[in-house]
Amino acid sequence: MSRSFFFLIVLLLTCVNVLQAQDDWVEYVSMKENGPMSVSLDLSLDLAKPNYPNLLIVGVKFKNCLNNGFPSEDSLDEIFSFSDSTLAAIDKIAKNRLAGYITYQCMAFDVFYVKDTVNLRAELNKMFDDNFSGVKTIIDIRRDKKWSYYYNFLYPRNFSSEFLIDQGYLHDLVLQGDDLQGLRKVNHWFYFKSVTKRNDMGKALKTLKFSLDSIAYQKERQFPFQLTISRQDSILPMSIYELTTMLRNLSASMNGLYDGWSTEVKPKQ
Repeated sequence: MSRSFFFLIVLLLTCVNVLQAQDDWVEYVSMKENGPMSVSLDLSLDLAKPNYPNLLIVGVKFKNCLNNGFPSEDSLDEIFSFSDSTLAAIDKIAKNRLAGYITYQCMAFDVFYVKDTVNLRAELNKMFDDNFSGVKTIIDIRRDKKWSYYYNFLYPRNFSSEFLIDQGYLHDLVLQGDDLQGLRKVNHWFYFKSVTKRNDMGKALKTLKFSLDSIAYQKERQFPFQLTISRQDSILPMSIYELTTMLRNLSASMNGLYDGWSTEVKPKQ
C-alpha cells in the first residue's frame, strides 16, 4: 500500500469522525468465532443515557456479502433502508435511543434502548411483512435496566485514542473484504529530531527482527529524520494494538514519534 493511499484512508476516517463527533460515535472491529465483527457505538450514552430499561436488537440478513461476512457495496442501500424503516416504526410507539450498529456474518443489527415495549414486536413484524417480505429478520427484546449489553458487549475493552487509530484502519480493511487472518507484511513509520536517535531506534528494532526499509530527511518537519520499517505480523485487533503500543513506547523513549502503520488488503477467498 502506498504512503499516499494510507494518508487518504486517515483523511477519510478523520472526516467521518468529525461528522459523528456530535454524538461521539466510534467504530471498532473484534474477532468472533466465525470472523471479524464490526461495532459502531455512541459513546455519549456512557455519560448521559436516558432512563430506558429495555434493550431492543433488530437484525436483517443482507443478500450480497463479501466472503468475510461484510456487505458488498450493492447491499448498502438495502441495509440503510431497513435501518430507516426500523427507526420509523419504533418512533411511532416508543421513546428510544439508538446505541449502536453491529455487522457480522452477512447480518446487520441495530441496537436500541427503549422506554416501553408494548406492541413493539407486533409493530415491527407488521413493518417487516409490508416492506421486507421474504427477508430474514431478527427481533430481540429483553429487560436491561443496567444497560449491561451496552457496557459488556458493545463498549470497547481497550478504549483510547491510539486504540481508535488502529481500529479505524482495521475497519477499512474489513469493509474491503479482509478477514484479518494470517501473518502479513506490516509497514511502520517513525520520525526523530536527530540522526543519532534514529540510528539508536534502528538498532533496537533490528534486535526485534524488523527490516529497516528506508530512511529519509524531511527538512520541513519538526522531527525531520524518517525511518520506515516492516515485519511479518498478525493484524488481529489485539495483536496489532499490542504491537503499535510497544512501538509507540519505544519511539517515545528515544524522543521520537510513531506515525502509524499500513498493510496490503487481503480479501478472504
